[in-house]
Amino acid sequence: MPRPDNTLDYLDQGSFQGLRALGRGPVIQFIWIYDGPVDLDGVGRLQRNLGSGGLLGRRVERSPLPFGRHRWVRAQGPSELDVSTAARTPADIDAWADERAYLPVDPEHGPPWHLGVQPLQGGGAAISLVVSHTIGDAMAIVEAVTDAAQDTCRDLGYPPPQNRPRRAALRTDLGESTKSVPSLITALIGGARVAREQRAELAASARTVSAPVTTGDDRPLQLPTSVVHVDSATWDQRAKSLGGTSNTLFAALCTRVGHELGRVDDSGRAMLSFPVSVRRPGDTRGNALATITVLADPELVTSDLAALRQDIRRELAGVDEWFRVMTAPLPLTPLVPKAAMRRMEKAVLKVGRPIGCSNVGELPAAANRPDGAADADRVWVRMVEPGISSATLERMGGHLFVVCCRTTASVSVTFTAWTPGAADNRALLVEAVNRAMADLDLPIS
Repeated sequence: MPRPDNTLDYLDQGSFQGLRALGRGPVIQFIWIYDGPVDLDGVGRLQRNLGSGGLLGRRVERSPLPFGRHRWVRAQGPSELDVSTAARTPADIDAWADERAYLPVDPEHGPPWHLGVQPLQGGGAAISLVVSHTIGDAMAIVEAVTDAAQDTCRDLGYPPPQNRPRRAALRTDLGESTKSVPSLITALIGGARVAREQRAELAASARTVSAPVTTGDDRPLQLPTSVVHVDSATWDQRAKSLGGTSNTLFAALCTRVGHELGRVDDSGRAMLSFPVSVRRPGDTRGNALATITVLADPELVTSDLAALRQDIRRELAGVDEWFRVMTAPLPLTPLVPKAAMRRMEKAVLKVGRPIGCSNVGELPAAANRPDGAADADRVWVRMVEPGISSATLERMGGHLFVVCCRTTASVSVTFTAWTPGAADNRALLVEAVNRAMADLDLPIS
């Protein structure tokens, strides 16, 4: 039986090459909180299952060719579950989550992810899973955790590391690169088309950015995070009363927080950037994502979500065409040198003040049961980028990324932000979130 193709998708190769060019890359963190006891044997089984197969049981192995396609190979995560020896108070969970989020992960050298448990005073515990974004997006992680929590180990057929002798690997990859020449010509044409179509939009977005702030430095920093939890029934009732859906209410909350932090264009509108999953059943891509962008009126969303709902629906209807057009140049990815990757980031940093809005949706029941025995009392998700500096963030005009996920009981929304020149970014973020929640008549918990 032929072995499944383990060649990285172009989006995944681009993610990996970007990480190596910039020296940093985003990670996704899931936090589960139990108010009562946790079955540590169950969490240990989750760890073993995550590393034994599926979308997290792998890492990247480079092609021996500088312009070759990289491949997935089998790889486990850490061999032992990391359980803190000293209990902390529930008030210390945020600090512990930060410590876990900034522990190293690496999609090539490993570990590609890590799992940790923090016992809490009073008998509860917190569990953290941190995954390199190159290995998997949020939906890939949800799928992997769901399978692992149910003792379902998905064998993707990946070979062990260094399975190919170098001479054979060179011959195979060179042959595949030669065969890809026609697709490279098509990619060049597609790239030229995208550049033409995006030129006016990028220029307009760039004009909305004020003069760059030059007070930052190149020291890595940790971005502040604020998390809110709302009862699911209360959340849905409020969305309905405003003429929207759960997703539209999430977008409205992102809009209001962006407004409070000054992340709006010259007309006062917020630029909402939504990653949209295009993952299919059996998909092995790490990142199966498209993107839509919607401009939202911060004043209107407090009283009526109908217009925002319509705008989001319209953009979602065109996401397949967007994905086809925007991914057309991707076959060129293996040919892009590191210096060009760094220049590309600088160009992107000049474009507007986008607000990242990632809605993971409702988690499968098993994904909220990391110990395999009981539902977590709370769960939240965030994306951070270890190694990013204040100088980079200031060139970006700041940062705001928001992640929403829900269970049958509650909705959690996690805000990670940085505002140039702020004396206390954490206090500024918490105040902005509190005001936005009040503006939308949502209870704060």
